[in-house]
Amino acid sequence: MRLKELEITPQVGDILEIELGDQVVETVIVEVTEDSIVAETDNTVAEGLLEAEYKGRKVKLNKPTRGDVKKFKVFVKNPKTGRVVKVNFGDPHMSIKKHIPSRRKSFRARHNCSTAKDKTTARYWSCRKW
Repeated sequence: MRLKELEITPQVGDILEIELGDQVVETVIVEVTEDSIVAETDNTVAEGLLEAEYKGRKVKLNKPTRGDVKKFKVFVKNPKTGRVVKVNFGDPHMSIKKHIPSRRKSFRARHNCSTAKDKTTARYWSCRKW
């Protein structure tokens, strides 16, 4: 698809969905020129296509799903130990209302989301949802 054929003009920071076989990968636009778009894939997205084994069953890595103990759960590979761990996060009795800008801003400031880098923590995944 050519850039001129797109219905909207892409902006830096927009997210594109690209089909790779039967998988859909999200990429973030980094640079837009007159005739091309440069986009980067987040490593967590690329790793999300992988499957691993957790307690004898196959699970998708880095793909948040509805939880059993908390509101959400996600399986991630711990880079230090190489083992798959389950991270539970979110309060099942609360709605997050992230569509309200003031609440979103307060949540992200309160949890210091700009520094959340460790995928094995609930803070990282909770900030990512917001």
